Amino acid sequence: MSFTLDPAEELGVPEVLFWTLSACGFMAYLHFYRLVEMGLSPLKDESCWTKEYLDTVIDCVPSMKNMKLKDIPSFIRATNHDNIMLNFSLRETERAKRASAIILNTFDDLEHDILRSMQSILPPVYSIGPLHLLANREIAEDSKIGKMGSNLWKEETECLDWLDTKPRNSVVYVNFGSTTVVTAKQLVEFAWGLAGCGKEFLWVIRPDLIAGEEAIVPPEFLVETANRRMLASWCPQEKVLSHPAMGGFITHSGWNSTLESLSSGVPMICWPFFAEQQTNCKFTCDEWEVGMEIGGDVKREEVEAVVRELMGGNKGKKMREKAEEWCRLAEEATKHKVGSSVVNFETFVNKALLGQRSE
Repeated sequence: MSFTLDPAEELGVPEVLFWTLSACGFMAYLHFYRLVEMGLSPLKDESCWTKEYLDTVIDCVPSMKNMKLKDIPSFIRATNHDNIMLNFSLRETERAKRASAIILNTFDDLEHDILRSMQSILPPVYSIGPLHLLANREIAEDSKIGKMGSNLWKEETECLDWLDTKPRNSVVYVNFGSTTVVTAKQLVEFAWGLAGCGKEFLWVIRPDLIAGEEAIVPPEFLVETANRRMLASWCPQEKVLSHPAMGGFITHSGWNSTLESLSSGVPMICWPFFAEQQTNCKFTCDEWEVGMEIGGDVKREEVEAVVRELMGGNKGKKMREKAEEWCRLAEEATKHKVGSSVVNFETFVNKALLGQRSE
């Protein structure tokens, strides 16, 4: 929403941009212009965006190692110079350089190297997050603000009662976010993968999860999994992820979901769909070591295998230990007065808004 930069400059008031994505995602967008200059995008048509081409190594983004073109936000996959999302990304990241300051919903320990690299190419960048942890510390759940919520769908809290009956780390949570759509075939493959894994699961299936039709799973799947699953159209995700029964999260790698999972110590199975979800997935799996990826052309056998590994394998155990470490660091970042995100917020207010200078 950088259109506010112009009136802010005209009036001589500070302009602070809050980007709701990860630092790694933002950094990737900031270097779209380099990929265009290098001739990597746009391409002639969609047939050019082959698996081999997407495996092109990208080494022009500071502090982001071992990146391939497939790990860059999907809006780079344009087929002409007039592509709306490519140009929007180029324009907004360039205009961001005019801001008085930029806020990102992350924390220093998680994305330290990238945040440090940003300081040389942008106005002051403040990592102030995880915001949901900060909000939970300051806003009472039963207050007017606490009751407002921010979900696009009505939460079905019955799932929490169901989770209360389950052993620790025993349930797989499946949710592809509030806007992602899948095909009927993909829905069926996930269903039978979950059926085959033998684990208990809570699956959020929005009514509009399948584009253009109602999301319905096979009746045979419902019969086979009747004693070990709960289906919901939406749920209170923060409470679900922080529940002791939660053992793993199959996610689209949206940033809110990723950060909430990290903050709850829950390892992930990533199925990125679009935008910077691919970048979040890359860092979740390779940098933060708390995730495994499912291929875009999802197969039930793969779903079954990765869920079994997540919930009972050696890699899953290591991922859970790492996730618990990130949970601890997220809690430390939001500690009253001394957490890095709390200190960053105070510094932001004093410098960016009040104009105080360091002596």
